[in-house]
Amino acid sequence: MSEQCAVKKVTEITTEEVERIKEWINTEEYKEKNMAREGLVINPAHACQPLGAQLVAHGFEGTLPFVHGSQGCASYYRSAFNRHFREPAPAVSDAMTEDGAVFGGQNNLFEGLENAYTLYHPKMIAVFTSCMPEVIGDDLTAFIQNARNEGHIPADFPVPYANTPSFNGTHIHGYDPMLKSILNTLGGDKKVEGKDNGSLNLIPGFDACTGNYREYKRYMKAFDIPCTLMADISDSFDSPLTGTYNPYPGGTPLEDAADALNAHATIALQQYSTKETMKWFSANTDAPVETLPMPIGVKKTDELLMKISELFDKPVPQELIDERGRAVDAMTDAHQYLHNKKFAIYGDPDWLLGVVSFLLEMGARPYHILCSRSNKKFKKTMQELLDTSPYGADCNIWINKDLWHLRSLCATDPVDALIGDAHGKFITRDLGIPLIRAGFPIMDRVNLHRYPTIGYQGAINLLTWIANTFLDQVDVTCEDRNFEMMR
Repeated sequence: MSEQCAVKKVTEITTEEVERIKEWINTEEYKEKNMAREGLVINPAHACQPLGAQLVAHGFEGTLPFVHGSQGCASYYRSAFNRHFREPAPAVSDAMTEDGAVFGGQNNLFEGLENAYTLYHPKMIAVFTSCMPEVIGDDLTAFIQNARNEGHIPADFPVPYANTPSFNGTHIHGYDPMLKSILNTLGGDKKVEGKDNGSLNLIPGFDACTGNYREYKRYMKAFDIPCTLMADISDSFDSPLTGTYNPYPGGTPLEDAADALNAHATIALQQYSTKETMKWFSANTDAPVETLPMPIGVKKTDELLMKISELFDKPVPQELIDERGRAVDAMTDAHQYLHNKKFAIYGDPDWLLGVVSFLLEMGARPYHILCSRSNKKFKKTMQELLDTSPYGADCNIWINKDLWHLRSLCATDPVDALIGDAHGKFITRDLGIPLIRAGFPIMDRVNLHRYPTIGYQGAINLLTWIANTFLDQVDVTCEDRNFEMMR
C-alpha cells in the first residue's frame, strides 16, 4: 500500500548530478552568476526593523514591548532574543489577523493596550509595527490618541511608538526611531534652560552583548561621572536567578531618561543605529552631542575615554590606563598568530567598523567585509579606515550582499577564518573555515553575550578567541612530530 501511495518526484536527480552541483557551486563560474543575483536574498546577515525596536523597549525600566501586528511576528522577535540570551523576552501583540488586514487594526490596538495595561502593570508600553499594519497604512498617532480618548489607557500613561516596517531596512533602522520616540515621549518637553544635571547620556546603539553594557557602566564608575545608559539591557537579559520571575528586570530608569535633555553631554557609540536619535538631541539641547565609533580595539577605546575626559575635565583613571597596558601586552604576546591572516567579516555597519579597526591593529587582513544592508557612504567610510593601514590593502567591501554571496567569495578566494554571528556556520561546514562567533544572534553557543567585546578587556577577549581558534586548528591538523606542548 505504501509503495502505491509513494510520491513520484517530478524530476529525478542522480547522485552524480548532486555531486557535480556541489563542486560547481565552488567555482568562479558559479560565483559570477551568484554575485549578479539581485531579486533573491539567501541567509541575510541582518534581522528586521521591529526586532531592533523591541530591544530598545527591553532596555527601559518597567517597559512592555507591544507589537502592533500579527502574533507570528511577535513570536519571531521574542524567540530570537530567547535563543541568543537564553532569557525570557516578555512582549505582547494585538494579534492582527485577516480582519485587521481589511478593516485596519485600531480595535486590536484598543483591546491589546487595555489588556496589557491591566494584566501586566507596566510603567510604559512601547508600541511598534510589523508588516501588516504598515502595508495597509494604520495611523498609530490617531489610534493611540483615540485609545486615550476612549479610556483604554490613562491619559497620562506613556505610550511611545515607532513605525518599523519589516520589509524595509534592518534591525538597526528599527532601533533608532523607537529610542527617539521613547526619549521624546518621556522628556521632549522637560528641557530647562540653563540646567545641567552633570550626567552623561551614553547610547551604545544596537548591541546584544550584555557584557558591553556592564563594561560601559564600569568605565563611568571609574571616572566617577553620573551616567544614563540608554537603552540598558544588561539586567533585562542577564538577571540573577532567584526563583521569582520578574518581567521587568533592570533597564534605564524612566526618571533619568526623562531628564536626558538636561545632561552635561550626550555620546552615541554607533553612527548608523542612532542617526535620528542624535539629530533629536542636537535639535533640542545646547549641550555637547557627539557620535563616536564603537570602541572595539585599543584605538577606538582610547578615543572614547579621551572624549569623556575632555567633556568632563577629568583625567583618565589609572585603573583604565593599566587595563590599556595589559591589552597592549596581550596583543604583543599573540600578534604572531593573527599577523597577515585573512578574515571574512559580516554584520552591522558600526560593528564592522570596530572589528576591522581591531584587526588592522593586530596586523591582520579584513579581506572580505560584508554588510547586507548599507550604502556607498558606508563603503567610503570603510575604505578610508582600510587605507589607514598597509594590512587594509586589497581588501574587499561588499554591500547589499548576503551570506550565500559570502560563501561564493570564500570558496573562490579563501580566508583563514570568519568572524560573525551563528548564521555563518553553514559556510564553515561547507568550506572547512573556522568561525569566531561574535555579534547577534549567537544561538548555538552559550554565554558569549556575557563577555565584553568593547574596551580594553573586549580587545583581549576577541584576541583570545581568534588566536586560540587558530592554535586549536594547528593541534588538530598537524603531524604527530609537530604536536608540541608549546605554541
